[in-house]
Amino acid sequence: MGDTALMSDVLELVDVSVVREGRALIEQVSWSVKEGERWVILGPNGAGKTTLLNVASSYLFPTTGTVSILGDRLGRVDVFELRPRIGVAGVGMAEKLPRRQTVLQTVLTAAYGMTATWQESYEDVDEQRARAFLDRLGMTEYLDRRFGTLSEGERKRTLIARALMTDPELLLLDEPAAGLDLGGREDLVRRLGRLARDPIAPSMIMVTHHVEEIAPGFTHVLMIRQGKVLAAGPLELELTSRNLSRCFGLPLVVEQQGERWTARGLPLG
Repeated sequence: MGDTALMSDVLELVDVSVVREGRALIEQVSWSVKEGERWVILGPNGAGKTTLLNVASSYLFPTTGTVSILGDRLGRVDVFELRPRIGVAGVGMAEKLPRRQTVLQTVLTAAYGMTATWQESYEDVDEQRARAFLDRLGMTEYLDRRFGTLSEGERKRTLIARALMTDPELLLLDEPAAGLDLGGREDLVRRLGRLARDPIAPSMIMVTHHVEEIAPGFTHVLMIRQGKVLAAGPLELELTSRNLSRCFGLPLVVEQQGERWTARGLPLG
């Protein structure tokens, strides 16, 4: 087996723990993501979901255990060569981007691995790609709007377009639907579903704490509670009332309706 086994793994964690000030944020996590899989990381606040995503993006190194991303082992690879191959759209990213740049500029700068300036002369081909990704995310009418004036939903869609710009092999989405109203969430879930079902889209990992946000086309779920993995595998097998109840610490009923999921608590009494 050896390295050939790794080739099909976009991400492989073996006994990974991240310890901060004596507290384990994630504990002995073993998890592998194969090419083309679409994973949801599900769990309550503070369970370790974002920590897991930060490890997957190479921005956080494990305290113990080994991490391989796109076939390269963390600690043995130049992360600056690795990072352009990973697209990240998260809450933290929005704060780093210049508010005065237009939506089109915000997406275009990703092609050059920068968060700022507009000094480069951008290639026509880059601009066409940026426009195509923005169109796919329903942002065509907003190309000239300044990033700082966008609503939460518009900002999230711009960040996902930006994350796709480097043609990543792995796309990481940190709570993409957080803070959206019902219409905004449904619009985003529909667009993410279209992306997830696209065979040439990158492997995807999305963090959420709502099963309603799981888009059609997502294939696998990892459930985490207090830093430990409770369940990991195909959605149909692992996204059960029993697992979800254990994950969130109260009795929940999960239902699949068509290609979507819902969860609710049992009535008291």
